[in-house]
Amino acid sequence: MNIAVFIALKHLLSRKRQSVVSVMGIVIGVAFFLAISSLMQGSQKDFIKQLIDSAPHITVSDDFRAAKRQPVSAAYPHGLIDLRSVKPLTETRGIRGYKKILEDLKSMPGVLASAVLTGQALLSFAGKDVNVTLNGMIPEDLRDITTIEDDMIRGSVDDLIADRNGILLGQSLMDKLSLSFGDNITLAASTGQVRVFRIIGTFRTGRSEYDEVQAFVDIKRVQSMLDRTNRANSIIIKLDNPDDAFYFSRDLEARIGYKSVSWQEASEDLLNTLVIRNIIMYSVVSAVLIVAAFGIYNIISTVVMEKHRDISIMKSMGFTASDVKQIFLIQGIVLGIAGLFAGLPLGCALMYALMQVRFKPPGATEVINMPLDWSVPQFLIASAFALTAAILAAWLPARKAAQVLPVDILRGGM
Repeated sequence: MNIAVFIALKHLLSRKRQSVVSVMGIVIGVAFFLAISSLMQGSQKDFIKQLIDSAPHITVSDDFRAAKRQPVSAAYPHGLIDLRSVKPLTETRGIRGYKKILEDLKSMPGVLASAVLTGQALLSFAGKDVNVTLNGMIPEDLRDITTIEDDMIRGSVDDLIADRNGILLGQSLMDKLSLSFGDNITLAASTGQVRVFRIIGTFRTGRSEYDEVQAFVDIKRVQSMLDRTNRANSIIIKLDNPDDAFYFSRDLEARIGYKSVSWQEASEDLLNTLVIRNIIMYSVVSAVLIVAAFGIYNIISTVVMEKHRDISIMKSMGFTASDVKQIFLIQGIVLGIAGLFAGLPLGCALMYALMQVRFKPPGATEVINMPLDWSVPQFLIASAFALTAAILAAWLPARKAAQVLPVDILRGGM
């Protein structure tokens, strides 16, 4: 065995009780670090998953980032004449050439796209009038682009494919108007068009504000009601890798001109909040390991103080300052590794116990479990924090031990 390792272990075994207490501090620190970080990361991933799944990764709208420049401004950018109060020509809104854009998008690997015509309509039933948002889509695309199929509690998207005069409504809206599955409802658009639809499917997403206003119908029916034949005012896109949405949308907007918004841009404030939350979380759980590291610092500092004479003798025998520093650093590493190997199983046990917790928040319709993240990075981060804290705690007294001067100690002992 290496002489430095032998001496380091000898010092630790001579103080078994203090060594065990220091190791237990690391064990508890690693376990709580794992439990808390996995819980926070699990909840974050679950939130982002719901955010991504419940909305398109990219939405292209019939709008522009900035208004088009007037011809006179483009021709004379430095002219003295300023043209004001110019009203754009009234035109039928919609994405021009959306079918060609769709063909290009669908030809790309890992990309799903569908055209949507969204408009407002007045739903009348039993003397009650409610404003709803009509989402006109190709029924065959509903299953791939949206998560409505997963949220259906009665009926299915296939029923809308079979019955183009059908409509899918949220269960909250149906409860609000006392509607039943199979009822006929009347929708009136701002153009004066009135059409009767039959309820062939109901869904519940868990978001009451969404379920009370959203409705899905065949796109051709909406185009007819809004007098927008062969028009679509948005294109929704889903990617195999949602993380690529930001750069994909930026390149797409530069190519087609229409405003393209990724889910990261649409939820920028929420994502910034998650970053701040992660900083706070890692700061708190790291403090647990820092407190545990003080135990290592205490035991090694005590050994250094008591072994001043031994250190002097070792240096007189030929041990260099780096050799002495290595001995005490090995003690910190041994304590850190011992605490890590015992803390990881305890952390896994805590994580498993948290997974068994089931609760039903106020207003929720289903019982939910605690979401935890079991990915490898969580274990690597916990291990890195534990070893770093242990090494730093051992480095300070090891540095002090390396600075001991043999002549001063031996002279004082004579």
